[in-house]
Amino acid sequence: MTRYLISFDDGAMTFPEEDLRDVAKAGLKVVHEAQDAGVWVFGAGLESQRASVVATDGTVTDGPYPETKEVIGGFAVVDVPSREEALEWAAKIAVACRCAQEVRELLPDPTA
Repeated sequence: MTRYLISFDDGAMTFPEEDLRDVAKAGLKVVHEAQDAGVWVFGAGLESQRASVVATDGTVTDGPYPETKEVIGGFAVVDVPSREEALEWAAKIAVACRCAQEVRELLPDPTA
């Protein structure tokens, strides 16, 4: 099977704060469905704008850079037989989280 990254931009989840409990419940329902289907690998939200950049010489700077327009806000990794199935899971996540999702195929694990 192939692993896919399903992600959304930071700030894309724009719903009233009082809906947070319902959105979290809907999102967790999709996670449990993916786990039950045996396709869930991992997922998480990211602490907003808290990245550091480590250069090839080891220098560490705060990031992302101010000119960055899009920053990942959260992601899920699923292991499915086809891109079409990854898109189906992304659609379920999009509905649950009330925001568009981006789907990218991950390269194979070099240790596998």
